[in-house]
Amino acid sequence: MEFPSPTTLAAPAFVLAVIWEWWAVKSGRAGGRYETKDAIASMAMGVGNLVVNTITGAAALWMMMLAWPYRLFEIPVSWWSVIALFVAYDFTYYWKHRLAHRVRWFWMEHVTHHSSTHYNLTTALRQPWFGPFTGLILIGLPLVLIGFHPLFIFFAGGLNLLYQFWIHTEAIGKMPACFEAVMNTPSHHRVHHATNPRYLDANYAGVFIVWDKIFGSFVPERADDRPAYGIVKPLESYNPLRIAFHEAGGLLADCRRDGWRPDRWVRRAFSPPGWSPDGAHNRSEDIRAAWLKARTEAPLRQSDPAASLE
Repeated sequence: MEFPSPTTLAAPAFVLAVIWEWWAVKSGRAGGRYETKDAIASMAMGVGNLVVNTITGAAALWMMMLAWPYRLFEIPVSWWSVIALFVAYDFTYYWKHRLAHRVRWFWMEHVTHHSSTHYNLTTALRQPWFGPFTGLILIGLPLVLIGFHPLFIFFAGGLNLLYQFWIHTEAIGKMPACFEAVMNTPSHHRVHHATNPRYLDANYAGVFIVWDKIFGSFVPERADDRPAYGIVKPLESYNPLRIAFHEAGGLLADCRRDGWRPDRWVRRAFSPPGWSPDGAHNRSEDIRAAWLKARTEAPLRQSDPAASLE
């Protein structure tokens, strides 16, 4: 059983699209921003991701194949199974992506993709170098148990990734309302990459934004709250090695400060990013709660005569 690699086949189109967007932005023909060092760093991360995945591809396939003998059915490759798997994979991707934001062990891999303070097509290429190391790939095991062959699943994953390339841009505003209602779009995904408190940990979808609407994680982009991109604690580095592994180093440093407390290590690894054993958390929900509290108190302060004396 063999399948082509959608992303490999599309690589020339990716390059041409980046060149066009870069030119359009720099010439003022399209909205958005490009910074040469940032864009080069993102493209370097994409090349590194390709190298790492090539080297570890056999291990990733082996991990998925472990479940193949225990499948309930064996689903043939046909037009209907391609559609079924494409939808099922995107549903699985939604939960895998959500876990990547809500579990620090997985976040130390995924943070790479969010580390740029720019949002353009090169950001789509800013991918991690962990391969199957974190085990997040195993979230796809139910698809194997249902009866989709792992190689078939990897093909669907390539199609999913291919779709997501074009939504990493500020050059496109809003799509038609009927499309925005069902599909992931640049507008929806700009929210996902934003660090604004309103937007943190929202819009996890890969292709179909309906998953976010069903499971309560959808937030629309607002004209009065333009997305600011990056991560809560800015990386401020263009070094590919630092981009790839800074959060892994941060997790190890936190565990080292804990001393010999394996219980804390486990809690750090499997709690949301920003969790702290002393209760001084800086998780997404804490940042959002503080922001909402400040917004609520601001009108009260403005109506208080004493506020003018401060």
